[in-house]
Amino acid sequence: MIEFTLPDMSCGHCVGAVTQALQAAAPQARVHVDLATKKVQVENAEDREALARALSDAGYDPA
Repeated sequence: MIEFTLPDMSCGHCVGAVTQALQAAAPQARVHVDLATKKVQVENAEDREALARALSDAGYDPA
């Protein structure tokens, strides 16, 4: 499992954008977003750098 902290994630729209970006980068992945803790967990994905790049491209730089 890969985990990211996204300090800029603040609302339901952000959750949708983050989920969409990660699923586009790793279609087979399962994405779990916790808005309260600003954490995202991605299961069944192997390329952390590709996921981090997808998040950055969507405007959410992982901390």
